[in-house]
Amino acid sequence: MCRTTRVPRALCALLVLLAAACGKEGSPPGKGPAAGRLPHYQVARDVRLPASRTWTRAKRRGHFVVGVKEDQPYLGEKDPATGTYSGFDIEIARMMSASLGLAPKTIRFRTIASANRETALQNGQIDYYVGTYTINPNRKKLVGFAGPYYLAGQSLLVRKDENTIHGPDDLAGKRVCSAAGSTPYQRVKADYPKAVLVAYDTYSVCVDNLLTYQVDAVTTDDAILIGYAAKVPSELKLAGRPFSKEPYGIGVPRGDNALRLALDDALAARERNGDWKKAYEATLGLSGVPAPHPPAIDRYPAGRGRTA
Repeated sequence: MCRTTRVPRALCALLVLLAAACGKEGSPPGKGPAAGRLPHYQVARDVRLPASRTWTRAKRRGHFVVGVKEDQPYLGEKDPATGTYSGFDIEIARMMSASLGLAPKTIRFRTIASANRETALQNGQIDYYVGTYTINPNRKKLVGFAGPYYLAGQSLLVRKDENTIHGPDDLAGKRVCSAAGSTPYQRVKADYPKAVLVAYDTYSVCVDNLLTYQVDAVTTDDAILIGYAAKVPSELKLAGRPFSKEPYGIGVPRGDNALRLALDDALAARERNGDWKKAYEATLGLSGVPAPHPPAIDRYPAGRGRTA
């Protein structure tokens, strides 16, 4: 039983968070996606996509190589004991593989850091990327995007006992943690200069510092923060409403429009048949946040986003 004094209580919450991430060997993460409740995706037959070099290579080898994150609860998380990936982004990757004619169980997941996503797609290290990858004009100059499949927004994660932070306008003099060089970090720096910014390489370190009262808030996309809050709901909460729009897309090699458009079709079909909602409810939905309506798919023309 945890003591109720400040630091021991926070440390207890941190231990709970770590236990949920590691757990006993062979046991699922606490409140994590239950394998038996995850959707099963029917594999499409007789798929032909000869105009896509990426699809042709994957078909020849018998599986897709998909870039993902491994440290984002309920989105893209890797069990260190089993090597198994789980989360909403992982389910999106699996249903896309099924729609393109390859069984989801054949996917080879590869953890790719945010800074290396474009390079991995350009060099053919991965076939597509699903990992809280915001679609924006600058990135469209480097890679292609299918989707979006989810609309996130920058938000704030605070301790449950925090009553003075209700949104970004309350950050003056507060220690706010985010990932170094990230879009959320840059937005707070530019738009809320009175905040005291603290940067680390990963959001998990920011959350650890929040639980131990070293920072007052953590900021990034609400979808990511929802996952962290769901791990220790008695200690953490989201404050206020999102203050940006972050459309998550599936990254593909630039110029492979056949693959991009096929993924757009696959997303639309999986949204219509209920697979998208089932995937959400089995992963991000465990946080207690109901499934939103999927965002409209942006079927942008092949020439858009090219450099001059």
